[in-house]
Amino acid sequence: MDQTIPAGRMQLTVHTAKQYAAMARLEASIELEPTLRHLVKLRASQINGCAFCIDMHWKDARAAGESDERLYLLDAWRESPVYDDRERAALDLCEAMTLITDGHVSDEVWERASQAFADEELAQLVFAITAINAWNRLTITARAEPGHYRPAAREAA
Repeated sequence: MDQTIPAGRMQLTVHTAKQYAAMARLEASIELEPTLRHLVKLRASQINGCAFCIDMHWKDARAAGESDERLYLLDAWRESPVYDDRERAALDLCEAMTLITDGHVSDEVWERASQAFADEELAQLVFAITAINAWNRLTITARAEPGHYRPAAREAA
């Protein structure tokens, strides 16, 4: 992966190349429809306050054709009519998993998600949410600077 994105503390790709590559392989192995993937990555990043990941996933979602309206309303998805039932179930699960100390993943949230997704897809969703939370923690800790990411550069890497 490109190592030119400035980080205030550490370039993890330099010092932990093997582990970084393992995380990238995990991320690449997750099979989830792109719209859901973009929404949960962006929502978890908003909750965690990861400026770099918000910048990255907003740009990736726009490059994939997501509308500005759905992106800027994501922080208020419960009050917005632009998300379907599956997206709402995924976002609810994302918030519960990201804010795990606020009461864990309730049976109600899990039931809603399991009704919206087949077991295989739900398992992929759980891994997608887990992966973005791990990326957020790594990126926040390294203090990667937002504003430098370009979607095309990522695909070429």
